[in-house]
Amino acid sequence: MKNKGSEIITEIDKARLKLSIEHYIKYFIGKRTCEVNKEELLNAVALAVREFAMDKMYETIARYNKCGTKRIYYLSVEYLIGRSLENNLHNLGLIEAIKGIRIEGLPNFSIDEFIDTEYDPALGNGGLGRLAACYLDSMASLGIPGFGYGINYHFGLFKQKFENGYQVENADSWLAEDSPWQFPRNDRKVDVPIYGEVEVVKNINGEDDFVWINTDHIYGIPYDFPIVGYNGKSVNYLRLFSARTDDELDINVFNEGGYIEAVKEKIETETISKVLYPSDALESGKELRLKQQYFFVSCAIQDIIRRYLEKSNDFTGLPDLVCIQLNDTHPAIAIPEMMRLLMDVYGQDWDTSWDIVTRTFAYTNHTLLPEALETWSAKLLGKLLPRHLQIVYEINRRFIEEAKQKFGDNSEKLQRMSIVSGDGDRQIIRMANLSIVGSFSINGVAKLHSELIKSNLVPEFYEMWPEKFTNVTNGITPRRWLLHANTALADLISSKVGEKWITHLEDLKKVEKYAENKEFVKQFMDIKRRNKKRLAEKIFKTSGFVVNPDSVFIVHAKRIHEYKRQLMTILQVIGEYLAIIKDNYKPKVAKTYIFAGKAAPSYNFAKLIIKLINNVAQVVNNDPLVNDMLKVVFIPDYKVSVAENLIPAADISLQTSTAGFEASGTGNMKFALNGACTVGTYDGANIEIRESVGEENFYLFGLREEEIQKMRPHYNPREIYENSDYIKRILNSLNSNMFSQQDYVLLFKVIFEELISRDYFFVLADLEAFDKAIKDATKDYANKTKWAKQAILNVARIGYFSSDRAVEDYAENIWDIQPC
Repeated sequence: MKNKGSEIITEIDKARLKLSIEHYIKYFIGKRTCEVNKEELLNAVALAVREFAMDKMYETIARYNKCGTKRIYYLSVEYLIGRSLENNLHNLGLIEAIKGIRIEGLPNFSIDEFIDTEYDPALGNGGLGRLAACYLDSMASLGIPGFGYGINYHFGLFKQKFENGYQVENADSWLAEDSPWQFPRNDRKVDVPIYGEVEVVKNINGEDDFVWINTDHIYGIPYDFPIVGYNGKSVNYLRLFSARTDDELDINVFNEGGYIEAVKEKIETETISKVLYPSDALESGKELRLKQQYFFVSCAIQDIIRRYLEKSNDFTGLPDLVCIQLNDTHPAIAIPEMMRLLMDVYGQDWDTSWDIVTRTFAYTNHTLLPEALETWSAKLLGKLLPRHLQIVYEINRRFIEEAKQKFGDNSEKLQRMSIVSGDGDRQIIRMANLSIVGSFSINGVAKLHSELIKSNLVPEFYEMWPEKFTNVTNGITPRRWLLHANTALADLISSKVGEKWITHLEDLKKVEKYAENKEFVKQFMDIKRRNKKRLAEKIFKTSGFVVNPDSVFIVHAKRIHEYKRQLMTILQVIGEYLAIIKDNYKPKVAKTYIFAGKAAPSYNFAKLIIKLINNVAQVVNNDPLVNDMLKVVFIPDYKVSVAENLIPAADISLQTSTAGFEASGTGNMKFALNGACTVGTYDGANIEIRESVGEENFYLFGLREEEIQKMRPHYNPREIYENSDYIKRILNSLNSNMFSQQDYVLLFKVIFEELISRDYFFVLADLEAFDKAIKDATKDYANKTKWAKQAILNVARIGYFSSDRAVEDYAENIWDIQPC
């Protein structure tokens, strides 16, 4: 691939790159060039490339300072950024330069070989973290002064393996602080107080002041991760904090023989930045999660204020130069933390502080699931953060007084809106309500989702502050998800319509005129088959299963959750299998169903769904009656680098969430961008994707949100089971040992019972419609000309769903920030 859109790379740059790689091999790794392995070469190249990124970052920060422009600070508990080397080589225009470098004595590794050894940074889990990473990429590519804040996790969520079909969680240690992309900023260490109690003292005016005393202290060490924008013209950074104590070792305790006790505080403190999403099944896990959230937002807010004070000591002007975006409710404690800092540290009064806070914060909601709206026990919050609990109580008292002016003494409305709920030990703090009250903007992430926030989730807040609510439909970065993940297709597109689409994705519309061009269609489908062949080889390496690249690849890849309905997909597979072995059904098209995704360690029902999928795969893939007509595989340890191989190979993308439950989704966008047709429900961003690509190029099925709400009070899944031979046969197989013969128990009877007795996510109600949609899609797939046209039109019409467009929407309508 050419250095698309990059600045001219000179011979001096190439020579510098070569010399830097040699330097790092010799003086950093400490080996001769003939001795390095792939991992060491990766590190040397990454460090050499980082030099170029750092030069651009210094230029970028100088430009921002000269502009004096407003900055956006993005607070997210996770960032799923993926591998960086290839991404940065492309964005800095160095990809061809690195391919052309020849270093004497260096082992003959291909560029793909050593790039493939880079380990995915374990800084995120799913869509929330990947969206944050896309937005950082777009901010840098657009020249918007945007910086991320988060935690420098040493271990990710977990590394997923399968043992006897069960998900097994192993530690995912990516050795964050040894990453060649990060560098510590020890001079920016932040002091974070925690625990203790609050003392009330009288000031010189006879008023109450609150002093937080007897606190413990955690220190946040920032590690900066360069975010290279396309063209390399702007390089922002993601600042991640690691937790440290002030004393590494209590030498007196150590010398008295207390070896473990001497480092106990160090171990406990550093646990804060060890693991992404520690289990909250136990009280200690809940306390650790709250510590994590407070630790990172305190570090972030203190760092933001420090930077602001370098320009001005007039806090009333802070909202003109600072905007803070809360990516869901995890960073919501930032609101009372900024209040604490403004009042207790910088001497601002309540009204001034609250005015600053409510003109600075904006909140993105990512869920409609009531159980996913974060709450904290007031008792726990008071134990860790007694001053913050006081502030939250006062925010709520003042808010309720304001709400009464609108709603009178309507106790039901006021109770639903209150930040504080319950009494005594059961009193909880609602972080979504706190985020809404403390922010000037609240946005959903798809049109339907934003409407449901207003009508179903928090209608009272919308009634009180309609001007606060808006929509920004999610987007994905075309650099990561087409230019880098599907280079051959990117080159084909650029050869026909030019390279403008890389930064203006709507320019893909020009591809539409090639949808029936025989030469283009052949090249397009050849690329798809090569991608499928590459994936098939990786599947064989990870699972031992042989899949046919000429079969239709039907992909369901996302976090495992009941509302995402991977269960419905595997039930449809079972129906297909039973038709083959019992009815002598011969599918016109061979099908390969590919699953990928992790279940939360404590989510037992989701883990049972994984076990079911793997057991069905073992039965189906080893049944001679099936032959190659049907295959099922579950790719373990789904992450960005896996997705970069999986998504370009997909023919059919399954987006099957129960209508009204998916906020947006971004996987649906990535698959369409790479030429997969969607089988999906009327939910999240599916709706807007269907409008964009054309109803005839999208396989819609299932009940709509309003139909589900109407049916729910009297929904009877057992009646559906009794009245459908198709569904009865599938469910009866779960109530037998057909897929659990090796387990010697009716392992999946619990799924059977759940579906016929409750079926909260309407799996049975939508199953037959889903089966029909799959059959319609695979029938069209058999018509190669028709399918190629549909796939190409999905690519050509997906331009709206760029993270560049989404970030521009935020910048214009929420952040009030201009590119610099």
